Amino acid sequence: MPDLTSNFGSMVFGDRAMRERLPEDAYASLHRTIADGRSLNITLANTIADAMKVWAIELGATHYTHWFQPMTGITAEKHESFITPDDKGGAMVSFSGSALIRGESDASSFPSGGLRATFEARGYTAWDPTSYAFIKDNTLCIPTAFCSYGGEALDKKTPLMRSMETLNKQALRILRLFGDDTVKRVHATVGAEQEYFLIDKTLFDRRSDLILTGRTLFGARPPKGQELDDHYYGAIKPRVKAFMSEVNEQLWKLGISSKTEHNEAAPSQYELAPVFTTVNIAADQNQLTMEILKKTALRLNFVCVLHEKPFEGVNGSGKHVNWSLMTDSGQNLLNPGDTPCENIQFLLFLSAIIRAVDDYQDLLRISVAGAGNDCRLGRSEAPPAIISMFLGDELTGILNALESGNVPLHAETGRLETRVHVLPKLPRDSTDRNRTSPFAFTGNKFEFRMPGSSVSIAEPNIMINTIVAESLSVFADRMEADLARGETLSGSVSAIVIATIREHRRILFNGNNYSADWVREAENRGLLNLPSAADAIPCLISEKNIGLFTRHRVFSEAELRSRYEILLDDYCKKLNIEALTIAHMIKKELLPAGVMYLREVSETAVNLKELGLLNGESVELITAAKLSRLCRETELKIDALRLQIELSHAQTSTLGTAQFVKDKIIPAMSELRRAADTLEAELPDRCIPYPTYEQLLFSE
Repeated sequence: MPDLTSNFGSMVFGDRAMRERLPEDAYASLHRTIADGRSLNITLANTIADAMKVWAIELGATHYTHWFQPMTGITAEKHESFITPDDKGGAMVSFSGSALIRGESDASSFPSGGLRATFEARGYTAWDPTSYAFIKDNTLCIPTAFCSYGGEALDKKTPLMRSMETLNKQALRILRLFGDDTVKRVHATVGAEQEYFLIDKTLFDRRSDLILTGRTLFGARPPKGQELDDHYYGAIKPRVKAFMSEVNEQLWKLGISSKTEHNEAAPSQYELAPVFTTVNIAADQNQLTMEILKKTALRLNFVCVLHEKPFEGVNGSGKHVNWSLMTDSGQNLLNPGDTPCENIQFLLFLSAIIRAVDDYQDLLRISVAGAGNDCRLGRSEAPPAIISMFLGDELTGILNALESGNVPLHAETGRLETRVHVLPKLPRDSTDRNRTSPFAFTGNKFEFRMPGSSVSIAEPNIMINTIVAESLSVFADRMEADLARGETLSGSVSAIVIATIREHRRILFNGNNYSADWVREAENRGLLNLPSAADAIPCLISEKNIGLFTRHRVFSEAELRSRYEILLDDYCKKLNIEALTIAHMIKKELLPAGVMYLREVSETAVNLKELGLLNGESVELITAAKLSRLCRETELKIDALRLQIELSHAQTSTLGTAQFVKDKIIPAMSELRRAADTLEAELPDRCIPYPTYEQLLFSE
């Protein structure tokens, strides 16, 4: 029997490799350094670098790189050879501790939102020793943070690690007040489910919109979509299974615990889910996962499409972030236990999250804001843009009882009776699953369902970590004051929990988030409704949010304002590319096809008339008239869109451009799409010059 575990982590310089290759004192010193959050001294760095170099070369590595995550949303790397010329005309192998812990990159060529000018080029990368180095494509990759010459964060890892620090600090304050002196560290753990589409590369390469924007910008719906629910959890086709098997092999070698795989709801859509790990490692691993999905797909003549809404009329793709809090001793602080009504520590942490989500709805919305995700939110099992929390009946009942002053009774969760004797009686979970809820409690964690499939999970986790740290800080301040006045611990916690429920009840909603009634109710509750990224992003630099991030030292005000500019600029540029692409593709491909078919039908009508076989109600004349009208309408919609594109360039600010794009360009694109889809539906397949939805979705 083959050993499935033999290659797991084989390409990672992880704990096993370090234990084997580092001197015992160096191994212990590294772990103390990581645990205490201190910088590496150069002697220890040299020892680690030498062992890492030998290990990497043995596995075929010829280069090393500082692997970082700039504000592009993808990863970046600059390769350096292990080979260095010697003074005898030959070469030697070298890799020093200083090369391990620090590198230099061009900071002006990445998005900086004004933090760096073009002539201010220097930037630095710094090793994150909590995320293990790995080998990819014969290159030793060293996960690093990326900052400017002045120390400003230019990446997603640096603020994520800062948010981890503040969350740890405030969670430890709470645990100390509960008398727990054994826990040394608290960290968020994350499991990021990854949805994606697989499209045959031969078909993909024939659609300019897929190539340039990652999604189809128009296309008539096929007769069948996902109505029959026959793809979801269905048998995996052999070619797709071969792809998944190769992906798993690559992920396992990199120590990524790919656990679950299945068909998703839409045709040609799939999902992969890993085991939980510490949040910064999870963020690194998800970036690697996306890269491996795309590379492996190409080897098997697929293209892996990670856009949030590549096809209209079927499910989009998300990346559900399952977030929890763990201590270094293995305790899950969001585990309610068998009697959550008696677990006051759990209820306090739960209340902190309720307060955080309500007070900072805007930040959670901003963390998933983008042109792609705007196409997905609120449709086909993606939650809407209105933030709310689902707790389930049991926890909601407990909070209601606490608020009313009644003694809460633990609800008997019972067992599911299947009424089939050979089947076991299944334990019933204390919460159902609400697929429409943006932020749902699912047993011992929260599932944030809003992130889109293409984004880095660093952004939403920065927000969650920071806003929860803020709540814990407020609670710790109050508890310390209460205890100093002689209040009991349970009395202080009960008062905080009850006050939190009363002040933040509006954020709790266990119903259908798709309902029009909920939109009206949410407005009456005073909840934010930020339907587009252009609506949400300006909230990032509100006084409240600047105060939050500077208070917890996650972002400086300058860093926050730079991200505001980067997000708006990205939104505008992506939609400008989409607008230019849809206009070009329809003008150069669909419209000529329509005109050619119109000529064909017209010529047929002329021939029939000459034969005396044509009358005023003939299908040929009706079809020709219809095609002529649709072609003309499509042409006019192209002109209207191009005019709006020109007008958008006259805007004087990034925010002004973003608002113009939202109010003018997106509607003009939608109008053009409606016309194009109608025209396409009138053409025979032989006349359509690009793959249709039917071919793209059902040609696995």
